Amino acid sequence: MEKINPPKLLIDDLKVEYYTKEQHTVALEHVRLTVEDGEFVSVVGPSGCGKSTLLKVVSGLLEPAEGGAYIDGKKVQGVPDQVGMVFQNDALLPWKTVVDNVRLPLEIKGLSRQEQLREAERLLQMVGLDGFGQYYPKQLSGGMRKRVALARTFAYDPDIYLMDEPFGPLDAQTRVKIGEEFLKIWERVGKSVLFITHDIEEAIALSDRVIVMSARPGRIKADFKINLERPRPFYDIRFDPVFKELQKEIWLQMADGS
Repeated sequence: MEKINPPKLLIDDLKVEYYTKEQHTVALEHVRLTVEDGEFVSVVGPSGCGKSTLLKVVSGLLEPAEGGAYIDGKKVQGVPDQVGMVFQNDALLPWKTVVDNVRLPLEIKGLSRQEQLREAERLLQMVGLDGFGQYYPKQLSGGMRKRVALARTFAYDPDIYLMDEPFGPLDAQTRVKIGEEFLKIWERVGKSVLFITHDIEEAIALSDRVIVMSARPGRIKADFKINLERPRPFYDIRFDPVFKELQKEIWLQMADGS
């Protein structure tokens, strides 16, 4: 009998609760979700529905009340080696140059300094920052810092990328440009992604599937398969009739308030 491999990520019957002296809040309840190897899954939903909480559980930063997250069939306990996080804040080290920020994961991996520098320069070129290696984060625009953060995550080379509204702080034009570059790179790398966003268009343009969550306590309300051919243009795909229909359906799911 052929062995069936587990999904890259399984979130199984997850419940997360928060307690304070004054109140008890159920943030997530009965959440079950899979992300297959090489699959790009986005999660959208109303503010406060537990999208970021979901990432905290997968990254091992938060212990659930019930259920759990599994990577390659193994339950997440503590921070797993296989995940790479990209947050709204680029989290760059301000006292290190761009190239030193990018090579940090390579140093942790034990590569020689020469190998670190060679790979860091390759990644900076890949994200369109060739020639900026000796700059410091404060000398860069917000969009450029975001590219450095992406290059650093690619240097870490995780099995699964956890991304919490990574393009949220950017202006609309920069957001499209960075999103387009990220999509092209991801289509080459082909790793699993769990991507949190409040932007329906961004979710559809990037993803293989879009998950809609309910208001708190967050539950999975709908799961949309994105049948748009890859490689796909991050901006121009928005004029495709299939895209527009998906956008309408996802918006209706989010708008009904349940």
